[in-house]
Amino acid sequence: MSQHWLKPNWDPGLTLPHLPIQHLLDQGMQALVLDVDRTLLPGHEVELPVPVKAWIKEAQHHLLLHLFSNNPSRKRIGAVATQLDLPFTCSAAKPRRVRLRKVMKQLQFEPSEVAIVGDRIFTDVLAGNRLGLYTVLVRPLRADGSPCNNNRVQLLEQKLAGWLGAQQK
Repeated sequence: MSQHWLKPNWDPGLTLPHLPIQHLLDQGMQALVLDVDRTLLPGHEVELPVPVKAWIKEAQHHLLLHLFSNNPSRKRIGAVATQLDLPFTCSAAKPRRVRLRKVMKQLQFEPSEVAIVGDRIFTDVLAGNRLGLYTVLVRPLRADGSPCNNNRVQLLEQKLAGWLGAQQK
């Protein structure tokens, strides 16, 4: 049986700046599509946490990166992308696949060579699994890069996904 659409390929229980990049490389990844809100930034912040900047800088040595957000604010997501000198997509409409397919075409890699990293099962994981990407679920983060204590949305999504047949962890 193929993977359940609501089950991430990798759920290490970590925030983005604690993800081992080597694991992604070992899976054959060539590119990462990164969610922004609560994956790279807490709340409505624009300035990236230092640990996130360091992780992105290291990842850029090995992988192509693209910011991909449902947030409609071109100004805000553009400001984040500018800090990292990365391409971005706002108003992505995840889990719809239209904009993600466009990014995939730009990246010019096979779906199995691209990971989508985000904090939401019903947007990031679902969109990635629908296109055959390697899906990574991370914990929402605080300004210092540590896990956010207010994780109710992700916990609810994990419970719902389990009820729908996607056994988490």
